[in-house]
Amino acid sequence: MTQPGAHVEGRQTRFTVRSPHADMVWLCRFEGELETRYLMERTGPDWTIALPGDLSGTRYGYRAAGEWAPRKGLWFDPAKLLVDPYAVALDRRFVQNPRLARFGEDTADIVPCAVVPAPLVPLKPEPPRFARGGLVYELNVRAFTMLHPDVPKSLCGTVAALAHPAVLAHLKKLKVTAVELMPIVAWIDERHLPPLGLVNSWGYNPVAMMALDPSLCPGGIAEMRDTAAALHAEGIGVLLDLVFNHSGESDTAGGVLSLRGLDNAAYSIAADGTLINDTGCGNTLDFSNPAVRRLTLDTMRHFVAHCGIDGFRFDLAPILARGPGFDPAAPIFAEIAADTLLADRVFIAEPWDIGPGGYQLGQFPENWLEWNDRFRDDVRRFWKGEGGIGALATRLAGSSDVFGPSTNVGCRSVNFLSAHDGFTLADMVAYEQRHNWANGEENRDGHGENFSWNNGFEGPSKNGAVIAARRSDLKALLGTLFASSGTVMLTAGDEFGRSQQGNNNAYCQDNEIGWVDWAGRDQDLEDHVAGLSAERAAHLSCYDRIPEPVRWLTREGDEMTVADWERAGDGWLSCAAEDQNVPFAFRIDRSARRVEIGR
Repeated sequence: MTQPGAHVEGRQTRFTVRSPHADMVWLCRFEGELETRYLMERTGPDWTIALPGDLSGTRYGYRAAGEWAPRKGLWFDPAKLLVDPYAVALDRRFVQNPRLARFGEDTADIVPCAVVPAPLVPLKPEPPRFARGGLVYELNVRAFTMLHPDVPKSLCGTVAALAHPAVLAHLKKLKVTAVELMPIVAWIDERHLPPLGLVNSWGYNPVAMMALDPSLCPGGIAEMRDTAAALHAEGIGVLLDLVFNHSGESDTAGGVLSLRGLDNAAYSIAADGTLINDTGCGNTLDFSNPAVRRLTLDTMRHFVAHCGIDGFRFDLAPILARGPGFDPAAPIFAEIAADTLLADRVFIAEPWDIGPGGYQLGQFPENWLEWNDRFRDDVRRFWKGEGGIGALATRLAGSSDVFGPSTNVGCRSVNFLSAHDGFTLADMVAYEQRHNWANGEENRDGHGENFSWNNGFEGPSKNGAVIAARRSDLKALLGTLFASSGTVMLTAGDEFGRSQQGNNNAYCQDNEIGWVDWAGRDQDLEDHVAGLSAERAAHLSCYDRIPEPVRWLTREGDEMTVADWERAGDGWLSCAAEDQNVPFAFRIDRSARRVEIGR
């Protein structure tokens, strides 16, 4: 089987692209503004051509001819320059333009060109750097370092900035097990953003799944590889947040950029010919299609082999197992497990989408981790005063009601209190309502129900009592997080009280709203989190399992009765540690807003 993409093969360079329904496909080679087209040869569903010489660094794209019938799922327009779905480098970022969706209007001047890569030498395979039960640190690459006082301005907002000594020192202080990088492959802004003067700053709208965004990672694969190596040298793993549920080509009014103009069958289409929208983004990739699964696995292989990536988090992960309904035995899981390069990687599912039966928490393979929103909501509700200690106990003990008893692979729950979407942790105790007016959607976007509170004053406060109450709440929440069984996740800046001014959907705020404010750090809170994480790291084996049996005790040390549970009062949790003969214990006192962890 011919490998898709552009590859230097000795004294020639071969280009291969899938387009099973096209009548003709051209390779378009660019030298400055000059475009040279070469008619490609069909080989089954693929089109291929070999040009003489080592063409590393050459800019290229494709054009495809065939029927233009969007209602039939056919979007062939030779006026559209198409990005290679297997491109590993682009010459510039994607930009929105109405011409992308207009039949017959040429787009060569606005669509990025792929760049032929020099032959890539795979890295020596190494086991992933990751300790289950540890701390995953979710970060937006650009927002994380844009305002960092110690990072050179030339590096701020890039992948390379993560290798700066000041950044590494912060991650080590927090005992971070692995950084989870929000999407860093090339994406395009949603159509409604440019007229509002806004941009997508999160990256959850990809077009080229393997190509690193030229702004976030201007050094390309070498920059990503070197940054991963620097993190690995400090014992920190690197996870990539990948979006394989949809592409930036969006709904039927979206542009023709890549897959849509080459192989629109990659998108799920209903019986009446309309695009299925299980993502809320206008289209959905079809994982019943072997070509889609191959692209997904090839993308992961690329990042493991050439960048040393330790694992992946999947946005709206049920779509990986849809065909169209969710199937826990979907082919993608067996294909990953059987792949020698991928089988030992770390896999984390966001286990929900908006399609039918889209909530699938606990249904992924037993060696996968899963974001646990039940933990998030039950812990928030407990400290808000709306939830009982029974639900809290279950979440703290690994959510056995969701994941079942422990297996030989440990607890699969990723416990978190906040993530990139939703309130920051500090805003959760300062705002009862979202404040998303800056997004230009009349405050209708983002989650409406956040189980948040404001301690009597909405938003920033200079009142000492309010500030103290909020810090106490944050410490109680964080103590609960770090005491829980499973793997824990913290979003960058939550350890020192970052705020987004009450915006709980800051995906389009590439500015001070979305950037991490290093100058405004709450050092006391940061030190508190570092202490919690150090205690957890010292006894890591206690956390990677659903403890059995679990004994909950009253303040006096007696077994809790039904009445004690109903009162939702104080409690102790004790369970046998795997490596010591003493119980691990923590105490939660809701009235005093205290969580104590110790042995």
